[in-house]
Amino acid sequence: MEINQITRSIIGAALEVHRVLGPGLLESAYEECLAHEMDLQNIPYRRQHPLPVDYKGKRLDCGYRLDFLVAEWVVVELKAVEQLLPIHEAQVLTYLRLGNWPLALLINFNVPVLKRGIRRIVLNLEE
Repeated sequence: MEINQITRSIIGAALEVHRVLGPGLLESAYEECLAHEMDLQNIPYRRQHPLPVDYKGKRLDCGYRLDFLVAEWVVVELKAVEQLLPIHEAQVLTYLRLGNWPLALLINFNVPVLKRGIRRIVLNLEE
């Protein structure tokens, strides 16, 4: 599966979750439902994937976890907030840098139309 197909599949799964549930729930509910939807659609993922921090030659487990790592390529970070802020994008960019992944989807489920809550964040992606 190529990276654009992966992101389309993830977005399709997220749209389905949002269509069924709508806005207003906790992030944990959307995470659980998105995992189930990706299972139904046979989208390969790791949930709550650990993200260690390498600092001056030492690998540290600082407790960071990705909401999802899909197909070993795409980081998916979920939010259920009033609006996405620059700090949310900075967080995801840092995750990409730390894990050496090329692409992330930042998805805010707390919006009336999910299309407005999805940000595609790219770091060194060669397409």
